Amino acid sequence: MLFYNAGIFTACSKAIKNGYVLIRDGRIIDVGPMEFCPKDSESYDLSGMTVYPGFIDAHCHLGMWEDGLSFEGDDGNEDTDPATPHLRAIDAINPGDRCFKEALEAGVTAVVTGPGSANPVAGQMVAIKTYGDRVDDMIIEAPMAMKFALGENPKNTYHGRDEAPTTRMATAAIIREQLKKAQRYQRDLLASEEDEETDEPEIDVKSEALAAVIDGRIQAHFHAHRSDDIFTAIRLAKEYDLDLVLIHCTEGHLNAEKLAAEKARAVVGPLICTRTKPELSNERDENAAILKKAGVEVAICTDHPEVPIQYLALSAGIAVRAGMDHDDAVRAITSVPAKILGLSDRIGSIAPGRDADLAIFKGDPLSVYEQPVWVVAGGKIVKKP
Repeated sequence: MLFYNAGIFTACSKAIKNGYVLIRDGRIIDVGPMEFCPKDSESYDLSGMTVYPGFIDAHCHLGMWEDGLSFEGDDGNEDTDPATPHLRAIDAINPGDRCFKEALEAGVTAVVTGPGSANPVAGQMVAIKTYGDRVDDMIIEAPMAMKFALGENPKNTYHGRDEAPTTRMATAAIIREQLKKAQRYQRDLLASEEDEETDEPEIDVKSEALAAVIDGRIQAHFHAHRSDDIFTAIRLAKEYDLDLVLIHCTEGHLNAEKLAAEKARAVVGPLICTRTKPELSNERDENAAILKKAGVEVAICTDHPEVPIQYLALSAGIAVRAGMDHDDAVRAITSVPAKILGLSDRIGSIAPGRDADLAIFKGDPLSVYEQPVWVVAGGKIVKKP
């Protein structure tokens, strides 16, 4: 399959004013200027259009809270226990939710989705494609990350029950307790492997799940809005040598230089929202621009269903309106989330060897007036004129 006579926003190198993308077996085989364009039996002339990598939403709950349903489709928070690291998003995602189709039609071809933020330790996030009818076939990385949450959400969840955590201290303490247990479980397991006379520890599925975070095999995604919660996340990450990604980072703009000095990575959003709780009082559209200018790696997310996932590109457009460079905003929903997530070898850019996920536009992809004219997912055309 060959697309030619198009602008190519590679997101990993210099844009090509007029070029081609060659696809075979679901992968990008070649990309370059038209003077080197090969021939192919299945060719499409994209004159006047620009090809972008498929968009990536690095934090959402797609398939966890199903569209148009109440409790029946609410599988995002197991709020019967404040520590649930053993829960797996893949056991809750419903690919039949119509929002997957809406994501795909908007050019969003990959997401990180999983549990919500009711619990200090919420469960395992997963990186998946937005196309497919069986979650097992959609997986990019599972688990992708462990979801942790700080601030108002855990407090509000358990305060009315007179259960811990009702304070920020207790929230952090529960996280530390679970991580400490996982460390001990690992030591006991290793001791039993090295010494036949040492019994294996009792099965602990929570500690087994957290072992991957302790070992650095998966990331630690910390829901944190307020500045103090952001720095608590950084403190906990340092204590346990976690591969930290800050989720929301709403007050990041208040301490952008400090976060840059900490080499923080932030997934910012939702941008299209109201300040529905006290910890959002300092929410600003300029957040992504300020963090980026300070040197923080910034991706933009919808937090679907907080903002419908089809408005991911529009969210990036709002960041541009608030001062972010336009190309940086496009990269904030393509190559930057891929880099933050450690998935740059597969998604987020247009280069040989990458998955053939493309969003093709006539105009500005961040404009409220624009939709992809073509969408290619896994090397297959899923939307065309």
